[in-house]
Amino acid sequence: MKIHKVLFLSSILFSLLISCDHPENTEEKKLPNVVFILADDMGYGDPSCYNPDSKIKTKNIDALAVEGMMFLDAHAPAAWCVPSRYGLITGRYPAREKMNWRERSLISNSQETLATLFKKNGYKTACIGKWHLGFDNLNWDQPAENNILQGGPTEKGFDYFFGMHASLDIPPYFYIENNKLVEKATELVGDNASVDATSYISGAFWRKGAIAPNFKHDEVLDKFVSKASTFVENHLKSNGDTPFFLYVPLTAPHTPWLPKEAYTGKSDAGEYGDFVLQVDQTLGNIRALIDRNGLAENTIFVFSSDNGPVWFQKDIEKFQHDSKAGLKGMKIDFWEGGSRVPFIVSWEGHIPKGTKSNQLLCFTDMMATFATIIGDATFNQNNYDSYDLSKAMLQKDYSIPIRKELLIQDKIFRKDNYKLILGSGLGGLSKTYDPDSIYLTEASNQGELYDLSKDLNESNNLYDSQQELVESLKSEVEEILTKD
Repeated sequence: MKIHKVLFLSSILFSLLISCDHPENTEEKKLPNVVFILADDMGYGDPSCYNPDSKIKTKNIDALAVEGMMFLDAHAPAAWCVPSRYGLITGRYPAREKMNWRERSLISNSQETLATLFKKNGYKTACIGKWHLGFDNLNWDQPAENNILQGGPTEKGFDYFFGMHASLDIPPYFYIENNKLVEKATELVGDNASVDATSYISGAFWRKGAIAPNFKHDEVLDKFVSKASTFVENHLKSNGDTPFFLYVPLTAPHTPWLPKEAYTGKSDAGEYGDFVLQVDQTLGNIRALIDRNGLAENTIFVFSSDNGPVWFQKDIEKFQHDSKAGLKGMKIDFWEGGSRVPFIVSWEGHIPKGTKSNQLLCFTDMMATFATIIGDATFNQNNYDSYDLSKAMLQKDYSIPIRKELLIQDKIFRKDNYKLILGSGLGGLSKTYDPDSIYLTEASNQGELYDLSKDLNESNNLYDSQQELVESLKSEVEEILTKD
């Protein structure tokens, strides 16, 4: 009997010693909250932390960079909004899916998303902002029919949704909460534009169409912040320590550029620059929301943009502000100005402060990266176009690049420092609205190849002189696209 007591006491003492040496065994690690804010049409060179010559002093974006890590070679998986968002939410290259978002929901009900990944790991999930991934029954002629939309965010893993179906210049204009129209679009609004904009699609541009009686274009950003605040505060009241994933895809600085009076004239880049300042303050307001609720220490914060800006050469000359920081092209173009985006991530005590990374990054990588961070043991990276970049973010056991290749839409293939463009890099916006721009010198090419390590501005086309490499890269693109 005495022997059993000695053994029992010895086992307790051993357990206590182990717990002292490894305190993490005494308390389960708390999963971090995740807040992902996605700007719309913000250029790589707009934030002053990315571009010292920016005429827009983005104090809140800069502050996030000081507290976290800036990725210098981060890319949206497309040069326009719909496929970029698809890649972010699904972890799959958008080249694998037809982007007919006006006809249907682009994400199937059986498809895993960032939201379902978080949800199955105990998170509450919310999407507040611009969805732009389609609904199954949106009637464009009679958008108020039945007042219910199918195939939206709440069927793709989000517990809560408040926002818009698409961009702020695409009618009909109304808010959606969960799967229901907040107010029917029973009135009409005419076309809108700025008098002195450098192009028809710049400035305070929106298209005429149906609109809800109480919908105001210039109130949308504030509405999103208000709904984000309500979600977080209600979550804390009802769910206690349960972690949350809050995805906030903004409608700005995409047109219409509608800076509020408090920001008007506060930048040196016109309406656009002032509107970027309002986006910057929106980021600041959401960070303040997290801070005042005591969540800052255990919240991962990500800020990025869905693609490059709508910023023509005429804009550069008018304001002496380059929204692309010297990169060639812009939104829709297949040059770097179309897909290279600011990407900043912070996590107090985990991601080294004030750091920069040259690791190649794609939005699709968020699936594998967050699966690792939150400890999802069931995630199969082979089913996605997603790389786990957590070691790069945390700078742990990280010496060689993790992602070495990248497919952007079905037009751009990046392999190490080489970039292949299948056809011309010229996109529809530049071709239509700024055909004489000085950076559009490749319009008639059958293909383009650049060594970005020596030619980030994409001025020396190697396509004809490096045909063997071109064919090799083309073969890799075909191999990627044949993978299911």
